[in-house]
Amino acid sequence: MAITVAAARLGTTPFAEKNPVELRPQASADDILTAIYAAYRHVLGNDYLMQSQRLVGLESLLSSGALTVRDFIRGIAKSDLYKTKFLYPNFQTRVIELNFKHLLGRAPYSEAEVIEHLDRYEQEGFEADIDSYIDTAEYETAFGDNIVPYYRGFNTQPGQTIAGFSRLFRLYRGYANSDRSQLAGSKSRLASELAMGTVSTINLPSGENRVKTYLTSEKDNMPVRVFGRPQSTQERGALYRIEVTGLLAAGYPKVRRSNRTYVVPYEALNKTLQKINKTGGRVASISRA
Repeated sequence: MAITVAAARLGTTPFAEKNPVELRPQASADDILTAIYAAYRHVLGNDYLMQSQRLVGLESLLSSGALTVRDFIRGIAKSDLYKTKFLYPNFQTRVIELNFKHLLGRAPYSEAEVIEHLDRYEQEGFEADIDSYIDTAEYETAFGDNIVPYYRGFNTQPGQTIAGFSRLFRLYRGYANSDRSQLAGSKSRLASELAMGTVSTINLPSGENRVKTYLTSEKDNMPVRVFGRPQSTQERGALYRIEVTGLLAAGYPKVRRSNRTYVVPYEALNKTLQKINKTGGRVASISRA
């Protein structure tokens, strides 16, 4: 059963309201093209794909019926295009997180799953590890040969844990977001909580008219601005740290939002919060600096 009541607030509406893309026998040219685009969008983490980057050989084999959707997905994941976007720039644990997301539509359930894939990657290579996601009973049950993988981790289903639901929000940052354009960069999103066996709270994806949550950047180096502070830097007890997300800078389109940290004295708190509100930001936390 799909999570529909809070789908708008959680940002899962595009998946709650849309059926999986399936390439049926005797499919039309338009149906084939729809499946191709859906496969690129999901397996490449919604990253921008130039016309010159399209895997025309694989597309031709799928169109002629020589490949199933499953093998088309396999071909994309093993391609130099996928390796360039996700394998080479990222840490191994991050690559495995993305493989789970792109190929099985969910987040890792445990550290044991990640370690298993790390071992296989080290011993047998990247392509063998890709096969280990696709040639499984789980993939067969969820997608079979003809369905394009999708984010099934948002749905209640057999084998889906609550931890998996929460963790998917650490990997999924919104319908318009790309896996290569996130603040956290190439580092793992789940390594710490998988190692400790804990589950973090849901970090909502960014978007219009919804509450935003604060996520630190890859090096935790958000721009810091200090307002109204004539006293010396030794008077730290009088300062407050405001973490803000979804800030819209002047002159930028609405899709260009950023996180920022402000450090202000107590007497400037009210004025600063008013300024943040006017620029569309949301306060994630206020603490003593």
